[in-house]
Amino acid sequence: MSLADVKKSTQERMTKSLETLRADLAKVRTGRAHTGILDHVMVDYYGSPTALTQVANVTLIDARTIGVQPYEKKMANTIEKAIRDADLGLNPSAQGDLIRVPTPPLTEERRKEMVKLVKSEAEDAKIAVRNIRRDANESLKKLVKEKACSEDDERRSSEEVQKLTDKFIADIDKMVIDKEKEVLTV
Repeated sequence: MSLADVKKSTQERMTKSLETLRADLAKVRTGRAHTGILDHVMVDYYGSPTALTQVANVTLIDARTIGVQPYEKKMANTIEKAIRDADLGLNPSAQGDLIRVPTPPLTEERRKEMVKLVKSEAEDAKIAVRNIRRDANESLKKLVKEKACSEDDERRSSEEVQKLTDKFIADIDKMVIDKEKEVLTV
């Protein structure tokens, strides 16, 4: 393993942590309806758990209502039950072959809980990034012990890893600020 490999794998791992945070934040409910809320709902499709998006078309009807159109009409009741059981605080109702999922407005207390959840997710992401930095620094020290690089190269690389860490933590903070605004907007 070379210095370039350490830097490249560090950046890739930090990028994955950022993408994971982005996906986790997409699950957090805001005042407006968005189809991402239902991305992780699993439906019992002929005995096997299947993602809702694979058995139905999920669209926005208006700012507060999500429409779920099952590909098979007989799946409507199963989909409706899966959404209700997903513990998202949503109460779907079937209208013909379309399932309407109104998203109730969030109370002030619930918004504050959501902000706490967002901050918790962000802190987990920061911890992951810092752990990646630690692993990279250990790898760099190992290269020096193996005489694969000089101490000066190791120090320069450590500084680059630190800059990378600072950049990713700043990105995480920006994502949190944006999501907080989105959650607290009435």
